[in-house]
Amino acid sequence: MTQETNINQKCIDAVRVLSAEAITKANSGHPGICLGAATVAFTLFSEFMNFSCKNPKWVNRDRFVLSAGHGSALLYSLLHLFGFNVTKEDLKIFRKFGSKTPGHPEYGVTDGVDVSTGPLGQGIANAVGLALAEAYLAAKFNKTGYSIVNHYTYALCGDGCLEEGISYEACSFAGTQKLGKLILFYDKNDISIEGDTSTAFSENTAMRFAAMGWQVIEVSDANDVKKIRTAICDAQREKNKPSVIICRSVIGYVSPLAGSAAVHGSPLTEEQLKQTKDSLNWTDPPFEVPEAVSYHLKRIAEEKCRAEAEWNRLLEKYAEAYPELKKEYDEYFGVFSPDKTEKFVADKPEATRISGGKILNELAKRIPNLLSGSADLSPSTKTDLKGEEWFSPENRTGRNIHFGIREHAMAAICNGIALHGGLRVVCSTFFTFSDYMKGAMRMSAIMKLPVIYVLTHDSIGVGEDGPTHEPVEQLAALRAMPDINVFRPADYSETASAYISALTGDRPTAIILSRQNLAQFNKGENAICGGYIAEDCEGKPDVLLIATGSEVELCSQAKALLEKDGVKARVISLPCMELFEKQSEKYKRSVIPEDVKARVCVEAASPLGWREYAGDNGEIIAMTTFGLSGDYKTLYSHFGFTPANIAKKAKLSLKK
Repeated sequence: MTQETNINQKCIDAVRVLSAEAITKANSGHPGICLGAATVAFTLFSEFMNFSCKNPKWVNRDRFVLSAGHGSALLYSLLHLFGFNVTKEDLKIFRKFGSKTPGHPEYGVTDGVDVSTGPLGQGIANAVGLALAEAYLAAKFNKTGYSIVNHYTYALCGDGCLEEGISYEACSFAGTQKLGKLILFYDKNDISIEGDTSTAFSENTAMRFAAMGWQVIEVSDANDVKKIRTAICDAQREKNKPSVIICRSVIGYVSPLAGSAAVHGSPLTEEQLKQTKDSLNWTDPPFEVPEAVSYHLKRIAEEKCRAEAEWNRLLEKYAEAYPELKKEYDEYFGVFSPDKTEKFVADKPEATRISGGKILNELAKRIPNLLSGSADLSPSTKTDLKGEEWFSPENRTGRNIHFGIREHAMAAICNGIALHGGLRVVCSTFFTFSDYMKGAMRMSAIMKLPVIYVLTHDSIGVGEDGPTHEPVEQLAALRAMPDINVFRPADYSETASAYISALTGDRPTAIILSRQNLAQFNKGENAICGGYIAEDCEGKPDVLLIATGSEVELCSQAKALLEKDGVKARVISLPCMELFEKQSEKYKRSVIPEDVKARVCVEAASPLGWREYAGDNGEIIAMTTFGLSGDYKTLYSHFGFTPANIAKKAKLSLKK
């Protein structure tokens, strides 16, 4: 064994030992992948990945996605050893409250973590989005001799990731798009929590990846550095296909539990940890590594930091050679600042999905780095950017994206695009199919990524397509999710405010749009506050009519009926409850006065959440069943969404 081979092996053992020690000390975690995949991960980090521990956000760094997020201790050990701001003290408090080493990797919590992962398969799709963004920006800005956007996206997954449907949705998309700078490591140990994967997962994954247009590289021994090195070089040489490197490993390698399901998700005991260290001839104290290992890795980390300095010099020369492009590059990574005085108005009834399409296209003219895609529904969701081409292997700067009928992967790929930086992204589907993408939308919210979800065909107003296509419980489900703004606008102007809020916010936004035409109130600039008075009466109102979306128009008509009977009504549009609740108490009371107890809340969706606004004396008109098939006017009448019924409920509330 040469001196270099020996020190590399010591470094790999350091990764194993630190990971196992952190997990055992926490008495919680997943040592199996940390011990089994250490050689693969260390070889990638030490010999191939470009990063800067001094600047973890360097924009031209290679991205690493630990799709098998339960192996977080493996990543933290690597970050610690390569000089990132993860100390041995941080490793000692792995999985503890407030630590920088949480149970699964968390974006924004730990320096060097590019993506929050944990739900299996999500990370693979995030990696596809990262690779797509790199391909787009490289095609847009690179010039001969000036490859200012030039990096790889690496992901590490296990058997579990590939059992999840989202992984194949995303990998099929990646193969079709020929994302050659995406490299996936598959830690194939054939073990899951329940035992051998053959009981539920028996297909030939190599053939499946090949069928999806991937280069397939197999490494028979995940501890053979030479084979891993050769595999990565082969993957990097392939420019027209993403690559999967299937590494056959032993879960819990070198531990007494090697090869068994017992080591997947349970910490090693102190005795088992001692036996593991003994098998590696490891004699250093807990959370310490040999001085030779520290010196070797410090030298590698310093060398990698020099790559950022070289890139900065290249960027300076690029600015001199292409000043206009450099200015545009900076704008892509900047912040959109809308004209807050601009008003968006319309003069005739219009479906908000139509309004949304017009507004999106107008904004896209001002925001050149805004991309838009759908789950094969853009003719219906109206989210295609007019006059713009489609992203493809032949045209990397197309601003429209064909995601195919892959809602879950679409949302997670958009998370990856947002994580990369430099691009904004909109994705769309019918609202009822948001159920297919909730997992990825939840990750958008956890990471506070400003992905814009346009979800059309918003209610029983879908009509003839029937209950399978008519969302009922989806609004309540999205509103229950923290850190996402849910807009259901009532007209063109509110839809514009929803977009402006989404483009200037620091979290994802779901914009829920109608299929049927709606009246125009043209007061929607106030919707940026989440709720406002759409129509008022003289003096103090007797009753408040509170609604969102298409039901605001019905409340306006009910107001006219009530006034004929001498009842003064105020119509309140509440398009975004999340933003309304962030307003001052004074503002909220000015819209919904506490001393007006008679109220009717109207929404063609689940009543969950509306009691807070209806109060004890208020009435709620909502859906407590699934919808039916029929024209939307008949359905609205059948389920009580009529001006007459709203007026009737208002009078009932007044009597309480």
